[in-house]
Amino acid sequence: MDLLLLLFLSLTLSAVAATAAHHDHLLPRPLIIDPLPETLLSDPFDDDPFLVCNAWRFAGEANNLSPWKTIPPECAAFVADYATGRAYAVDLEMVAREAGAYARDVGLGGDGMDAWVFDVDETLISNLPYYAEHGFGLEVFNVHEFDKWVDKASAPAIPSSLKLYKEILDLGIKIVLLTGRSEGQRHVTIYNLNNAGYENWEKLILRGENDHGKTATTYKSEKRSELEIEGYRILGNSEITIRSCEENVVKPCGLSFLLFLFALFE
Repeated sequence: MDLLLLLFLSLTLSAVAATAAHHDHLLPRPLIIDPLPETLLSDPFDDDPFLVCNAWRFAGEANNLSPWKTIPPECAAFVADYATGRAYAVDLEMVAREAGAYARDVGLGGDGMDAWVFDVDETLISNLPYYAEHGFGLEVFNVHEFDKWVDKASAPAIPSSLKLYKEILDLGIKIVLLTGRSEGQRHVTIYNLNNAGYENWEKLILRGENDHGKTATTYKSEKRSELEIEGYRILGNSEITIRSCEENVVKPCGLSFLLFLFALFE
């Protein structure tokens, strides 16, 4: 019996020793790095525009940018590559996919008062052709030039948003369009939306005379509150968000909405 016990203890200790030897390359936890790498101690704003522009974008998404009118000059190529490349399309697709998953799982009231609010510009249709002609945000946003573009009614649909829009309709949810465009642009907006494939919405809300001068946040919050007073249950709200931008009273500015499109669910 004693011999068997000694044999068992010997095998156990051997196994423990082998396990320790196998994992002796693992670092202890918690890991403390001392001293800090020189890259963290030196000035990070060096001559690498990719890192600087990524940091600028992250600061914008976190709402940590001070008011700005144009993108940093050194980020022109960075923004153009993002907006015209696969990254922007993938970001849009991800937003639409997650919004669709949410919509399929949310419970409906069954009384026809469930609603989903969509913004128009950079949410349903893209003004990227306009910005491509104006430096992708290097130029200070010009309301009058943008209105000329709006009057052309040629903004294309964002494919992932059009797919989400149709899915929301098929689920039996009413769609309300809430845009910062002015009431005087109603007809051209409807024409553009129809040509891009959007139809059968419940309401199209634009800025009236009493809405001019209000920030986008104030204006849209008031309109959503009015919808709820009318009895609508807002299940989802897909829109652009304007962060730290000085031209946010009537129109979005620069490339802010190209970079920061997202969906909110209420």
